[in-house]
Amino acid sequence: MDRRIGAGGSGGEVNPRHRQATSPWLMLVVATVGFAVNFWAWALLSPLGPLFRSEGTLGRLSESDVALLVAVPVVVGSLGRIPVGALTDRYGGRLMFPLVSAATIVPILFIGFFALESYAALLIGGFFLGIGGTTFAVGVPFVNAWFPPERRGLAVGVFGTGMGGTAISALTTVTLYSDAGHRAPFLITAAALAAYAVVAWLVLRDAPGRAPAAGSLISRLVANARLPISWQACILYAVAFGGYVAFSVYLPSYLKTAYDLSAADAANRMAGFVAVAVLMRPVGGWLSDRFGPIPVLAGCYAVVVVGAAVAATTPLLEHIGTVAFLSMAAALGGGSGATFALVAKVTDPARVGGVTGLVGAAGGLGGFVPPLIMGYVYGRTQSYGIGLTMLSVTAALTLLLTVTIVRRTANETSHTGQAISEEAA
Repeated sequence: MDRRIGAGGSGGEVNPRHRQATSPWLMLVVATVGFAVNFWAWALLSPLGPLFRSEGTLGRLSESDVALLVAVPVVVGSLGRIPVGALTDRYGGRLMFPLVSAATIVPILFIGFFALESYAALLIGGFFLGIGGTTFAVGVPFVNAWFPPERRGLAVGVFGTGMGGTAISALTTVTLYSDAGHRAPFLITAAALAAYAVVAWLVLRDAPGRAPAAGSLISRLVANARLPISWQACILYAVAFGGYVAFSVYLPSYLKTAYDLSAADAANRMAGFVAVAVLMRPVGGWLSDRFGPIPVLAGCYAVVVVGAAVAATTPLLEHIGTVAFLSMAAALGGGSGATFALVAKVTDPARVGGVTGLVGAAGGLGGFVPPLIMGYVYGRTQSYGIGLTMLSVTAALTLLLTVTIVRRTANETSHTGQAISEEAA
């Protein structure tokens, strides 16, 4: 018997005969595709914000207006993961994946047909577009239940690469909007979501042995929030994934201002940063399966400490600066993967969705604080050094938390599970 923090449901182990009938890897692939498609939809307004401002089709927009327009779907998608994760524990990913995908079609069509000439309507559409960002909290418990404990880190890490769906939006939305008609990116994305919802309903199956979480939604949310791993993983993910989000949003502006790069060159370097982080996410999960999540997390935060400290000196971008930023990208991606390997290791499977929702929300919201701080500090001091030094200090404190309190939580859970297994034997 495998009892973990917050045990209150089945261990969720998959019967080998069922694994042969339905491949866990097929479930993983379909879930990852769904995550990517929904994140593509979730990020539709981000690349269009500056275009709306320059075209003037919505009237005169300030930079704050554009920032609010871009931020609304992200904030809603981050906070929405909390109830959606709890609902996934109750009803399963087989229902929630097609349901969330189909629900996201509604605001996309609303924006495409009714909101492109009204800022207020775009804000309303963007609010409900945030539904697409909640799929992360659906996929993690779904994938976690299909794999044995020794492979969950890799599986959840592979699923996490679906966050690259935001890159699809960044690369295609403006081009489609300008060349194929204003409604084109919305119609194409809605069609992709509709097709995925059908495929998900026909193909996805919840893992055999999955026990629906008992109790009301509110009682489970409160119980999940009280688990030690919840607040600990929230901090870990707010720094790891929040750091990735912050750099992916703010890095082009930083490189353009600090190093006088062209907008195109800065965007290309940001794309390289994102690619490294995305690719390292499953690596972080795989390393956690082999060596445990605590050593991997500690190593990742140590790299961020050094990388941010080096970057704070504004070194030459070629070689030193590039190595510093790409090293941080690898560490932030690996740390994101390792965080959910830790969640899978110490959380009862019946509560993984609820905990994932809390942790995912913390990561999404964590990405908004650093750019605000960097912009404020630069405006007052004309230097990014203080902001990057604060990142280095934050990573150092997170490293200390990892090797002390988080390590103790992981060890206590491991010892409890071992003792119960020996009693059962």
